[in-house]
Amino acid sequence: MREASDPGERESLLLRETEGELEMALVVPAEAANDHDNWLQLAEGVSHFVYVANRARQELPATQLELELQAEVDKFVLLVLEHVPWHPGEALTVHSRLYERVRFLHEPGTELGERYRTANDLAARFVRRLMGYGHVTTHATLRRFYRAGQSEKIRLVAA
Repeated sequence: MREASDPGERESLLLRETEGELEMALVVPAEAANDHDNWLQLAEGVSHFVYVANRARQELPATQLELELQAEVDKFVLLVLEHVPWHPGEALTVHSRLYERVRFLHEPGTELGERYRTANDLAARFVRRLMGYGHVTTHATLRRFYRAGQSEKIRLVAA
C-alpha cells in the first residue's frame, strides 16, 4: 500500500501481470485515516486488493463490476455486521448513507457512472435482505456471496 501523491486523489488498485505473475499495489489518499470518505476509500481499496488476490490464487476471473459490488457489500459488513449483535437502527442509517444518500463522481450514462450505480443498487438490495436474516444465515450468505463470480452474485441479489 502506498499513499496517493495528489491531494484529493481516489483510491486505486494497480495491477500488472507478467510471465504468469500478478503484481498489485494499492494507492490510497494520504489522509485515509482522518476522514470518513477517505476511510471508506481505504476499505474499498483493501476489498479490491484482497478480492483480486483471492480470485488470482484460485485462477478465477473478476470483472470490474464484481469488484465494485463486493466492495460495496464489504463496506456495509465492516461498518455494521462486524458488531454482533448489530443494531437495526444503526444498520438502517448506514444503509441510507452508503446506498441512498450518495453522490457519484461519474455522470450517468458513462461506463464508470453506470458501473458504480449498478454496483450500488445491487449492494443496497443485497444488504437490505441480509438485515432481515439471523446471524448464522447472514454469515453463510456472505461467504457464498464472496465466493461467487459476477453472474452468481447478481443471482444472489435477485433471490
